[in-house]
Parts: sequence; C-alpha cells; structure tokens
Amino acid sequence: MRKVLIAYDSRTGKTQQMAEYIAEGVRISGNDAEVKKITAIKNEKELQGYDGYIFGSPTYHRDMIGSMKVFLFLVQKADPAGKTGGAFGSYTHSGDAPKLIFDTMENVFKMDMVNLGSFNLLEHKVGTEEGLRACQAYGNAFGEQLGRS
Repeated sequence: MRKVLIAYDSRTGKTQQMAEYIAEGVRISGNDAEVKKITAIKNEKELQGYDGYIFGSPTYHRDMIGSMKVFLFLVQKADPAGKTGGAFGSYTHSGDAPKLIFDTMENVFKMDMVNLGSFNLLEHKVGTEEGLRACQAYGNAFGEQLGRS
C-alpha cells in the first residue's frame, strides 16, 4: 500500500470537498490517502514519507490562490523529485490553477506526473453525483498508476 498526501487550500469549501472525494478514490485503489489543508503544513519535514502527492487550489483571477504559491516554495525545499504527482482544482470561469500547479510539479520539481493531467471541476458540479464520481475516478486512477510505478 502506497501513501498519498492530498494537500489543498479552498476559498469556498469546494476544493476541500474535491480533496475528500479524491482521497476516497485513492483509497478505493487500495492506497492510503491523507488530506491536509496546506496552511496546516508548517515545514518541509511534514511533506516527507509519501509516495505520491496531489495538490489542489481553486482558480482565482486566472491563477492559483496566494497560499498555494507559498506552499509550493515549501514543497520545493522537500525535494520531491521523482515522486508521483497530480493536481486539481475548482473554478467558476477560467480554471487555470490546476494546470499551473501541475506544470510546476513537473517542470520545476521534476516529479513523475500522472498521465491523467490536471483535474478541473466547475464549482457548481462539485457537490453533485457527477462531481463526486469524477473526483473519485481521478483519485482511483492516480492510485492505480501509483501502484504501477
């Protein structure tokens, strides 16, 4: 069983809800998932001991929220090179944040990113059955890919 950290920040609670649903999908795949708000992670040592990382942020003004940018600098100190990664987020208009996070994980941190790409979900769909299933499917596929690496 592999261990996955799902770290997120949320403005309206939708990205938090996505994190919980994605964690369910990771668990369905037979892996362990720990969900943490990024503001609860105080140093790079708290980021060690995981086989995979999925980071989430809502899109705000076509960007990730500021707390996620600060968090990514902390992640860089933890040297996650070679670890499996994924990214997700909720949005109302542009949905740019997950792709920005994904690109940072892949190109700056040199992580082994899942072939799923980043996962984006319109805020009004998060609490629906469709949203729940989409999040669980992303987590499950991430966990299955993690198990093959």
